[in-house]
This record gives sequence, C-alpha cells and structure tokens, in this order.
Amino acid sequence: MLTPHEALIYLMVITSASDRDMTDVELARIGDVVRSWPVFIDFNQDRLVEVAQACQKALHDKDGLEGVLARAAEALSERLRDTAYAAAFEVAAVDLEMRMEEVRVLQLIRLKLDLDTLTVAAIARAAKARLRTLT
Repeated sequence: MLTPHEALIYLMVITSASDRDMTDVELARIGDVVRSWPVFIDFNQDRLVEVAQACQKALHDKDGLEGVLARAAEALSERLRDTAYAAAFEVAAVDLEMRMEEVRVLQLIRLKLDLDTLTVAAIARAAKARLRTLT
C-alpha cells in the first residue's frame, strides 16, 4: 500500500510520463510541488527520486497504469483527492500546452478519484491563471 505522499507523487509522475517524455520543466514542477505544497510538509524530500522510480517500475508491472491508479486512489482519503488531481494537473499544465496523452491520463485520474466536473473545472482554471504569462 502506498502512503498518501507516495500516491500524490505517483499521480504527478504518471501525468508527466503519459506522453513518454518527462520534460525537465515537468520534473522541476514535481520538485516544486513537493517542496512548497503544505500537504508535503512532513515528507522526506530525499525520497522523491526513489518514489518516482518506484512509480516508473510499477507502470511496467502486470497491472500497469490501471494498477498504479488503483493503488494511488486507495491510498488517498476523500479530502486529499482534489489535492491529488490539482498536483497532477499542475504537472500537465506547466509547459503551457497539454498533449492528448496528458488529457487522457487526467481523465483517468479524475474518474478513479471520483471527482465532480465543477471541482475539476475549478482546478484547471486556477492552474491556468497561475501559470499565465504576460506574453
């Protein structure tokens, strides 16, 4: 069973890896989220790479993506599910373009975490507003 911290990281990693190209910008955003979001206040940041590698390994297991999603959902209480989706969306949106693979993974996460449409729309809107630039 994953810890809630591990589940949050797994969802960010699978979002980044969805298009088979984990960019430096996406990896940096995962690190930023782990360093700055209050939900990670008691997470040992030295474990980030280890957890990310464990996720990548789990994606190659028999159950693959579906197994990772199920394990992550199981580890997250209902009150952390919108936070988990927000973290995953943050990684997908950081490069200001969302590929179809990322959209699909976000849909799978939303369904697995049983998030309503209004919550998902609010998270997306907030992330886009936060990441907007002047040019």
